[in-house]
Amino acid sequence: MRIDKYLKVSRLIKRRTLANEACEQGKVKINGKVVKPGAEVKVGDVVEIQLGNNSIVVEVVSVKEHVSKEDSKEMYKIK
Repeated sequence: MRIDKYLKVSRLIKRRTLANEACEQGKVKINGKVVKPGAEVKVGDVVEIQLGNNSIVVEVVSVKEHVSKEDSKEMYKIK
């Protein structure tokens, strides 16, 4: 799954356009490497997101196309 879509589906970022912009600005890393919006994310990857002064580091636990709001938190584990 594309990283911009994963960020939206997992609700780490509210909208896909915002996720896309964050990737374009170099604020998203997968396994320590800055990635573009089309980069593939898979189970076991470590995703780091820089939003303002906050930095969120999560490990990808599952990759699903559609999830409910409650289940979205089960797609990642905060590190």
